[in-house]
Parts: sequence; structure tokens; C-alpha cells
Amino acid sequence: MDLNRVVDTDTDTDTDAGTGTKVRPDTDARPDTSYDDGDRERFAHYVQKEKITESAVTGSPVIALCGKVWVPNRDPKRYPVCPECKDIYAEMTK
Repeated sequence: MDLNRVVDTDTDTDTDAGTGTKVRPDTDARPDTSYDDGDRERFAHYVQKEKITESAVTGSPVIALCGKVWVPNRDPKRYPVCPECKDIYAEMTK
């Protein structure tokens, strides 16, 4: 299986691929002035290479080895590899 790393940009752990609308409580409309880009909770995940290409063209979500579902849109080289994906990949390549 040909796999590539892509980044999980959703810090939520929900793996539902549905298209429902999330209702959020009152939000603060002021701009975020912090310098943290929120990336410390993000990981690069392993996904089939052809699915990454398909997602880039169609905007469809991908499914990582660990089961995470999302639409990738960041450079995976900037993030550590998901430990669960890494373990699964290691088992697959024994």
C-alpha cells in the first residue's frame, strides 16, 4: 500500500465524516492576537497517496490509518507523525 503523510487540521477528536452543522455558543468576534498557531495538537497522518490526490482535486475527506477523517490542507512536514498511524504502519510493513 502506497501511503503519504497529511496533516490533521481539526483539533477535534470527532471522526464523523458527516456534513452536519455545529451549533456554537456565543463566540468572541475580536481577532486572536496570540502568536500560537494552534498547531501543537496537530499531527501528520498516514493516508493512501491516491486519496490525497483525490482530496486535493475534489475537496473530499481522507481517512488516515488511525481512522481520523478530515480534509487535509497543511504541509505535513511541519508536524510530528501521529503515534497511532506510525504504529499501524510499522505493523503493516513488518
